[in-house]
Amino acid sequence: MLRVAIVGASGYIGGELLRLLLGHPRVTVVAATSDRLAGRRIDGPHPNLRGHTDLCFVGHDILENTDFDVLFLAAPHRETMGRMAAFLELARTVIDLSGDFRLRDPEVYASYYGVAHAAPQLIPEFTTGLPEWHRARLTTSDRIAVPGCMATAGILAVRPLALEGLIEGTVRVDARTGSSGSGVSAGAAGAHAERSGALRVFAPSGHRHEAEIAQATDRTVRMTATGVEAVRGVQVLCQVELASGVSEKEIRSVFRAAYANEPFVRVIAQRQGLYRLPEPKILTGSNFCDVGFAVSADDGTALLVGALDNLVKGGAGGAVQCMNVRFGWPERTGLEFFGLHPN
Repeated sequence: MLRVAIVGASGYIGGELLRLLLGHPRVTVVAATSDRLAGRRIDGPHPNLRGHTDLCFVGHDILENTDFDVLFLAAPHRETMGRMAAFLELARTVIDLSGDFRLRDPEVYASYYGVAHAAPQLIPEFTTGLPEWHRARLTTSDRIAVPGCMATAGILAVRPLALEGLIEGTVRVDARTGSSGSGVSAGAAGAHAERSGALRVFAPSGHRHEAEIAQATDRTVRMTATGVEAVRGVQVLCQVELASGVSEKEIRSVFRAAYANEPFVRVIAQRQGLYRLPEPKILTGSNFCDVGFAVSADDGTALLVGALDNLVKGGAGGAVQCMNVRFGWPERTGLEFFGLHPN
């Protein structure tokens, strides 16, 4: 059994990591940190864990004299990079869910996050934590940076066609996300009275996940992000211009070839039924990302769609999947939940 610890375990991503790892047959959770809640049981902020563990939060300083096999980092963006050198001393494998080591270019990071990168020399050590496209490197990598939730959906939807040269021009991404994407400390903007019934465009341009999609697809990307009334879920609508002569049949073939053997990506592009294109509602709690497409024959464009649970495949589940890959375990280990319907 591997000894694992979670830094920043009191938030929504931390809670999902606890839920998944406490049920994982090959690991033991030995520490979950929160300076604010140190000494309190983890099933206080995470009541769904009641009856499954007696674990209590510990302060971050407790980690200093302890060795772990895997350290999951669910600490805030901009803060994690300054502490990364110390984190790397604590565990054989470090899996980071912050945004601080996702982008390969420190200057791009600074333009999207508003601060200079505090540890640019460490960036090349990290492998992008998206097994569908980086599985070979992940099998030997002990420094893993899990992509953002909307970035994961966007990359999985756009990259197959981009790699085959089937799209041209700028990729325009319209992303929608539930309130949990704002985290536990969302403030007044996350209050029910403010979010209920709202479709809030919180990032009309320049969202940081835009840079991740551009990096992974080698395309210019322009992205807007809107908060919707759902609690969980991400859906991205990616409008693309198709290269001359590209057919719907060719697009379907490319998607099927790219994801035929992937345990957590399904191609959903149907002509009939209630769920003809990817819908995050039925993915709640699961580690699936559904991708699909619709072609406009009259103007040579296509809509590429990706959907996932932002806290699972878009966060904690993606991190656990990376751990499974790294240690040679079946990728579905600890991630078997299918989702719910109706929900």
